[in-house]
Amino acid sequence: MSNRVAEKRKVSYIRMEDGTAEDYALVNELAKPFIAATADRVLAYLPQLRLSYDGDQVDRYEHSLQTASRALRDCADDGTIAAALPHDIGDMLAPENHSDFAAALLQPYVSRTTHWIVQHHGIFQGYYYFHHYGKDRNAREQFRGHPAFERTIEFCAKWDQAAFDPDYDTLPIAAFEPIVRRVFARPAWSAEGPPL
Repeated sequence: MSNRVAEKRKVSYIRMEDGTAEDYALVNELAKPFIAATADRVLAYLPQLRLSYDGDQVDRYEHSLQTASRALRDCADDGTIAAALPHDIGDMLAPENHSDFAAALLQPYVSRTTHWIVQHHGIFQGYYYFHHYGKDRNAREQFRGHPAFERTIEFCAKWDQAAFDPDYDTLPIAAFEPIVRRVFARPAWSAEGPPL
C-alpha cells in the first residue's frame, strides 16, 4: 500500500467559461459534503465571539447563547432559535454590517420572515441605545407595515436586548446543537435560485 496521499480530483478549467458539464458535475459532487457540514462550521466558529469587542458584562458568545436560551425557553420555533444563536456572528468579520452578515449565513435555511428579522435586528435593537449616540431611536419605524415588523420588535425586546445578564442561567452550546443541525439540514432556498 502506498503512503502517498491520493491526489484530489480537480476540474479541467482555469477560467469558469471553459468548464465542461463534467467539471461542474464534479464541483457539485464535491460541494455536497462541504455544504452538509455547514452546521459544524457555524458551531465551531461561535466561540470566536469571545474575542469580539469588550465593554458589555458578557462577551458576544455568552450574549448569543443567552439570546438563544431565552428564545428556546419561550418556545420559539427551531428556525428562530437557530437564528438567535448566530445573530451576532458578523460582529467578528463585519462589525459595521453584522446583521446582513448573519442574515446571509442563515438565509438558505430559515424562513423568509426569520431571515428578515436577523437582517434588520441591528436597526430595531437601536431603539434601546441610538438616542445615546444622537441618533433616532425610532429609525425602525421606516419598516412599520412590514409583515415581520412586530416579530422583529419581539425578537429584540424579549431576547436580544435582554441578553447581557451575567447572572442569567444560560444554556450551553450543546443544548442548541441538535436544533442548529436540523435547521442547516433543511432544503436550501436562496436569491441565487433553487438548490442544486
